Amino acid sequence: MSKEKPKNLSIKKEAKQRSLKTHQKVTNVIVYIILVIVSIIWITPFVMIVLESFKGEATCPTDAIIPRQFSLKNYKALFNIGVEKKDEIKFFRWYMNTLIMSCVCAIIQTFMVLCMSYTLSRMRFKGRKFLMNFMLVLGMFPGFLSMIILKKVMSGWNMIGENAVWGLIIIYTASSAMGYYVSKGFFDTIPKSLDEAARVDGATRATVFFRITLPMAKPIVIYTLLTAFMGPWGDFMFAKYIVNNATDGMNVAVGLQNLIATSEGLAAHYTHFCAAGVLVAIPVTILFMCLQRYYVEGVTGGAVKG
Repeated sequence: MSKEKPKNLSIKKEAKQRSLKTHQKVTNVIVYIILVIVSIIWITPFVMIVLESFKGEATCPTDAIIPRQFSLKNYKALFNIGVEKKDEIKFFRWYMNTLIMSCVCAIIQTFMVLCMSYTLSRMRFKGRKFLMNFMLVLGMFPGFLSMIILKKVMSGWNMIGENAVWGLIIIYTASSAMGYYVSKGFFDTIPKSLDEAARVDGATRATVFFRITLPMAKPIVIYTLLTAFMGPWGDFMFAKYIVNNATDGMNVAVGLQNLIATSEGLAAHYTHFCAAGVLVAIPVTILFMCLQRYYVEGVTGGAVKG
């Protein structure tokens, strides 16, 4: 009896393990099927936009998903290759406006955010807590509440309309230091003993920041650069309000919306709009694919401490 009992227990244990494995396999299959379905639903609009951009038989929306005639004429039209002067599209101007704003803002915002984050992480001074709480509360108010006064100020400086690019750069970077939360959390994870050792050896605050802290904070630097670049790249609301229908001052989002704002424009430029969407998405896609690892490390590392 004593030998049969352990044997029965072993059989039951094996059966239970097989049941658990079977249950786990079934669960994994269901999860994978759901993920595949969600992925197909998510990627379908992007595939359709790409296909529409290569459509050569018409420039207006059609019922055909797959083009009957593949052509690069929509991409050529964006750069006015083989297009009459009256039909020219200022896509290159819009693209360069957006690129200039995004690059300049990425550099300035990253510098301001990292300096503010390092200061709040490493230094202790009177009013530090109040300053952090004040910026946190102020950041909860949506930016469009200040649109009217900002336009009035930019108008006084002649930075609206055709000069809206520089006005928007000022607007995007003016309060960027308030977005210190994630970067400060990442700096908190770097041991302060490194700073103290460098200070003992005679290093200045600037030397510690640029030569010791920043090289160790590569993920958060890249994360801040990406987020700062993405803001101006995809902005529509502020840009639309500041540009005041001046074609030369538009960014890509405003320019493309203006291109298809009317039913006539939609019929004449729908495939051009799709081709422009592909060209706008390419730089961002490449950036995220190349820097995805650092982006994730920056987000997770900054969430450890606050």
